[in-house]
Amino acid sequence: MKGKAIIFSAPSGAGKTTIVHSLLDRFPNLRFSISATSRSKRPTEIHGRDYYFLSLDEFKSKKAAGELLEWEEVYADIFYGTLKSEIDRIWNDYNHVIFDVDVKGGIRLKELLGDQALSIFIKVKNEDVLRERLEMRQTEDQESIEKRVQKSAQEMKEEAHFDEVILNEHLDKAISEAENLVKNFINQS
Repeated sequence: MKGKAIIFSAPSGAGKTTIVHSLLDRFPNLRFSISATSRSKRPTEIHGRDYYFLSLDEFKSKKAAGELLEWEEVYADIFYGTLKSEIDRIWNDYNHVIFDVDVKGGIRLKELLGDQALSIFIKVKNEDVLRERLEMRQTEDQESIEKRVQKSAQEMKEEAHFDEVILNEHLDKAISEAENLVKNFINQS
């Protein structure tokens, strides 16, 4: 029997990664789906923990071989995707998989996995909040931050494609809402 899938999507800076990591600490049978990407590794990131960092050619090769469940070209020549082997690894160990993916990837995963998946969109009050959070990270230059904020305006319009929407205005409250949604979904037969 396959496990279930929990999909978290949001614009950059909305807090989805923080919420996902909190849920991983609270649910012993949840396992994180490590995405593949062709983007460069940030100094604090580790291959095989944060992402599977692939060259552009490696990513395209896996895509052509049908080894990706879904993939998106998020920015020019910057691809993100879900390796089929990653999902199989988690489900073969009788666990549920949790995804932290961009908005298009989240919509695509829900289409592919149907009722086996719960898709949750994390949103913030406005773009200014996203910009402030991205700047506080201190991981990107101003040009990159502006690209992400511009993209987020489009992504915020996609919340209707998700099963649930959580406003992340107060992190503790957002985590509590996410925990209740995940617990109820996992406990459904």
